[in-house]
Formats: sequence, structure tokens, C-alpha cells
Amino acid sequence: MRKALLAVAVALFCNSLAHAQTDVLIEIDRGRTEGVFTKSPVFQRAILAKPAKPADTALLYFRGYPGIARIQSVADKQSNLQPFMRMNQQIFAEEGIALVIMDCPTDQWGVSGPRLTSCLDSYRSSKEHADDVRSVIARLRDEHGLSKIFVMGHSLGTISSRWLAKNLGGEINGSIHSASMNGPNRQGLANSLSGFSYDTIATPILHVHNENDACSNTPYSIVKGYAGENLVTVHGGVPEGDPCGGTHLHSFQGREELVVRSIISWIKTKKVDRLIGE
Repeated sequence: MRKALLAVAVALFCNSLAHAQTDVLIEIDRGRTEGVFTKSPVFQRAILAKPAKPADTALLYFRGYPGIARIQSVADKQSNLQPFMRMNQQIFAEEGIALVIMDCPTDQWGVSGPRLTSCLDSYRSSKEHADDVRSVIARLRDEHGLSKIFVMGHSLGTISSRWLAKNLGGEINGSIHSASMNGPNRQGLANSLSGFSYDTIATPILHVHNENDACSNTPYSIVKGYAGENLVTVHGGVPEGDPCGGTHLHSFQGREELVVRSIISWIKTKKVDRLIGE
């Protein structure tokens, strides 16, 4: 029994070590400063999880609430992936897709607390946000050979993914919007998306949503109304925990791998799995 447990522990350690060896911290000085009395440089950070084999495709992932990753090292990767992404990140690697966990730049970190004070709609919809993300894309292309770029947001992160899909235009290859927020809500998040024109997006779009998403900020009916044939409807799952959290239908609990494989299939073929989880 002890030998078996030891073997499992060694395997988990080796797997963790392998991930650590392929994870790269991206840190870019954005050439602006923050602070009133003491000026500090502003950094745009991300974590690149490289597949073991050479790849040309990267998926830039913008996390759900609170939306700010506060990345300081590659050790911050796991905590900034929603469970459905964290549980299946190895599939991305196996399929030759580099997963890039994105952060807000340090001048958008604000103050930690129950109410967000920074990296709100005004920034996420701005040219500055697009330029900050461009700096990461340039690093991925120039230093890591990643030429096919997709952006993906989950929940609050879809404020970024939709505005970036519009503002980056043909600089990216497509965008994925998972459990999309559509304002209004008590914090005013996603209000910038009211009346958003998807016709202004130049590259392919995929929407992914559980038909029974119980989060009041992310109703399925609104997404179904505008997504058309670009919608993956997720059926079933496990409705436990916080309706807007990581362990509920909002985050595809019980359908995690199906969702990830459907996203990967779309990245590679542009085929939309209209209904999964039957």
C-alpha cells in the first residue's frame, strides 16, 4: 500500500515538475507609471503554459470574477484557471495549444475587496487594453513562435474577450465567450456590452453556455438571442455550489471535459457542436 501511495506521489510530483518546466512568466514593461508620490512602472503579465511539442496556436484566457489575476510568478497559474479549465489543461497541451493565462496590467489591480475598483468596463473596452494585449501577442509570436492567436473569456472575462475581438480585428484568429455576462447588474459590470454589435467582429466567434446557467448575471436566454449558429449549448451537469461560482452549471460542473474538447475542436476545425452533454 505504501509503495502504491509513494508511486502516486512521485507521479504527481513529476507531472507538476513537468508543468513548471514548460510554464513561462511573461512580463512586459508598458512604458507608463502608476502612483502619485512614488512612480512605479506598469507591467502587463501573463503565464504561458507551453505544450511539450512545438506549437503555433495560443489561447489567451481571461478569468472570471474577480477578473484580476494578480500574477507575480508561474505559481499563480492554477488559482487563475476556473475549475473546468484547470482540470483539463493537459488536453490543451496534448492537442498542441499553448494556454496563456492573462492578467490585467498592474495599474488596473486596484484594491482587493468585495467590490471591484479597477479593470472595469472602461478599461476592458478601451484601446489601451487592446494595446496591452498586443504586447503579449507580440512576445508570443516573436519569442515562442505562436502565430495563431485566439482569445477566450469566461463570465466577467467575456467583457475583455468581446471587446478584444472587436478592437484587435484580424490580428487574432478567433474568440470564445464562455458563460457571457450581459449587463446590467449591481456592480455595473458588462454595461458596455449593451447593444454590442457582433457584426463588427472580423474573425470567427464561438459562444459556450449552459442552458440552465442559474447565475443572474449570465442568463442563457440573452446569449441565445444573439449567438445564432455560433452557440454551443451545454445540457445537464451538476447544479451545486454558488450559482455564479466555479462549482455550478455556470462553470460547467459535470460537463467540464466535454466543454474543453468542444472548444479545442472549434479552434482546429471551426465546427460548432450545437448541443453537448445529452
